[in-house]
Amino acid sequence: MLTLPNILTLSRIFAVPILVFLLWHPGAWDYALAFVLYVLIGITDYFDGYLARAQGTVSKLGIFLDPIADKIMVASVIVMLVAFDSAATRESLISGPHVIAALVILLREIAVSGLREFLAQLSVSVPVSKLAKWKTTFQLVSLGAIILGGALTGWPFVRLVGLVSLWMAAALTLLTGWDYLRVGLKHMD
Repeated sequence: MLTLPNILTLSRIFAVPILVFLLWHPGAWDYALAFVLYVLIGITDYFDGYLARAQGTVSKLGIFLDPIADKIMVASVIVMLVAFDSAATRESLISGPHVIAALVILLREIAVSGLREFLAQLSVSVPVSKLAKWKTTFQLVSLGAIILGGALTGWPFVRLVGLVSLWMAAALTLLTGWDYLRVGLKHMD
């Protein structure tokens, strides 16, 4: 049960409080350290799945924990980037209308999690689509760029790349959320 892939997944979950702490004190160095930790979490996300498949150690625990680890990290980062003002800009790194994109992502994650739980009770599996993988990619790139933008305040285009990617992720979030909902509606009375 505690295979290397599962340990990597658990390490991602345990790293989130450290990431939150770093984003809680939003100075340039804190954002820089948060970005490094965020990248390490992303690397472990890749390797836990890769190793599980390569070693033939895909487990029910890993299948259960992997999406939870992703959602915990994404939700925590979004909340922190919306809630706390950057020391350099005196506003949160996700502010104004960009909060709508962040909210779309959070709401979709909650809705799809509930839908997956409902469908699992009916023994209906909903595989992750390629579009959903692109959504995740844009989501992770956007949050990483926004965090890095907090560290590189003299380079505003870094944050801009993150915000544009955040809107792209939100658009894909709506599309993939609709796809999941369509499948779910077929199984509802």
